[in-house]
Formats: sequence, C-alpha cells, structure tokens
Amino acid sequence: MKTCFVDWLEKFQLPCIYKLATGKDCPGCGMQRAIILLLRGNFFESVKMYPALIPIMIMLFFLLAHLIFKFKHGAKTLVWMFIVNVIIILCNYFYKLLI
Repeated sequence: MKTCFVDWLEKFQLPCIYKLATGKDCPGCGMQRAIILLLRGNFFESVKMYPALIPIMIMLFFLLAHLIFKFKHGAKTLVWMFIVNVIIILCNYFYKLLI
C-alpha cells in the first residue's frame, strides 16, 4: 500500500513554474523529490536533495504541538526555527546556482 502511494506521488509531481519559465531552480525545487526519497526510506539521499526538508518537518511538528499544548516560549522558538529554515533554504539555493 505504501509503495503504491509513493509511486502515485512520484507520477503526479507538480512542475515548478519558476523553473519552466527561467530554466533555473527555485528555492523550493527538490522538495517533492526529497519527500518521495524520504518515504522510500532513503534518508541521506533525501537530505542531499533538499537539506531543509527535515528541519521544516520538525518545525511543523513543533508548531502543531505548540498549538495544542501552548508552550511558554513556543512562539519565540518557532521564530528561530523559521529563521534557521530560511537560512538553510537560501544557502542551498545559492549553492545550486553556483554549481
């Protein structure tokens, strides 16, 4: 069942409008492929494809937990997690542009 779902996801990936228009990767390019790699159990390949995926997932789980449990410093923690994710995304984007 899991393999069937992952195969379906892989077959119906959304195209990147930015890449179609400019021919260059956008800051989010690779996230869908990284999710598919992660679902297939290829953790290191997933991180290599899109390094921000795991930190984004951690941030989203923390956001959900904060909405449920109302952590004392949850909002500040989320801001810092967001900043770290943006830095990772931008570093990965500029790295892709250079190579």
